Amino acid sequence: MKHFILFYTTVEGYVEKRAPYRAEHLALVLEYKKAGHIVLAGALKDPVDGAVLVFHVEDPEIIKEFVKKDPYVIHGLIPRWDIREWTTV
Repeated sequence: MKHFILFYTTVEGYVEKRAPYRAEHLALVLEYKKAGHIVLAGALKDPVDGAVLVFHVEDPEIIKEFVKKDPYVIHGLIPRWDIREWTTV
C-alpha cells in the first residue's frame, strides 16, 4: 500500500458555498475512511483556499473514483485537483 495526497483548490467563498453539499461530501469521506482508503482529510485554513486528503491505497484510480463522486467537485467548488504519491517513513 502507498500513501497519496489529494490536493483540492477551492473557489472563492468556498466555506459558504459548500454548505448545501457538506453532509453528502462528509458521508463520502466517511465511506472511504471506513474502507481504509482515507487516513486524514480537511480544509486548509487562513485562507481557506484548498483542502488535503491523505489516502492509503495501492491504486490511485480509487482516488480518481472518489473525486468523480465528490459533490464539491460535481458542483464546481473544486476547480482544480491533483494527486501526488507521498513517500512516507
